[in-house]
Amino acid sequence: MTVSLELQAGALRLALRPDLGGAIAGLWHAGVPVLRSTEPAELASARLSGCYPLVPYSNRVGYRRFEWQGQAHTTAANFDDNPHSVHGVAWLRAWTVLSHSATEAELQYVHTPDAHWPFAFTLRQRFALAPAGLRVALHFTNDAPQAQPVGLGWHPYFPKRDHSHLQIHVQGRWDSDAVGLPTQHVVQAPLDGPTSGMNFDHCFSGWQGPALLRDEALSLTLTSSLPYLVIFTPATKPYHCVEPVSHVSNAIQMADPLAHGLQAVPPGGSCEGWMQLDIAQATP
Repeated sequence: MTVSLELQAGALRLALRPDLGGAIAGLWHAGVPVLRSTEPAELASARLSGCYPLVPYSNRVGYRRFEWQGQAHTTAANFDDNPHSVHGVAWLRAWTVLSHSATEAELQYVHTPDAHWPFAFTLRQRFALAPAGLRVALHFTNDAPQAQPVGLGWHPYFPKRDHSHLQIHVQGRWDSDAVGLPTQHVVQAPLDGPTSGMNFDHCFSGWQGPALLRDEALSLTLTSSLPYLVIFTPATKPYHCVEPVSHVSNAIQMADPLAHGLQAVPPGGSCEGWMQLDIAQATP
């Protein structure tokens, strides 16, 4: 059964699909898509949405396996024929609606251990829409009897327009191998240019200040409590992605996962994160 919610504040309209991964179906400013946007009744999957949550990990778990506290675990295939598991589990599952008003909504997903993730958790996602922008927050609680590795993030898709431009102060970039797993950390100059001239599918470190996204229609300012960004600028797609995340891609397989942003959340413990997208009409 399709479950959709809509929030409205000033010129902004937000459509949610709790049943499709707690995803944002669409976000519009005076009818102009801010994110890749689909009317909620027409959205077929979270993967085609405007934004979905990345929990309990961002990006990839290499070859669908990891070791945690001396025990080996596997994760199930969840992304076509990709050899890795991708973007966690929360985006694949139906969420329930805890509360809903004209400008705010709170959703919840309760995870029971399964082939996709071996530890129990409860996840809440809160949306607050104001005339000037959208704030989204995640709150994770570990329901397992042991500490579990946790990462948080979001995967927003921004429409690619003729004059799409990114301005983001970063300091480092993780280069990847042929199958998309990070291999080395290199120095990265701040990004400031048209997305048409960028070719990224990387995790960036040293993110400072807001990420500025602008084009001929809109001027966007993205901030977050999460310290890393995954930036994806595919030449053949009608979108680009700027994803606030808490950890380096595939951190769970690194020698020191906690040094690369992954958290060890104890039983009954919690962690949280937020992102804020301030939205204005472009000025001539």
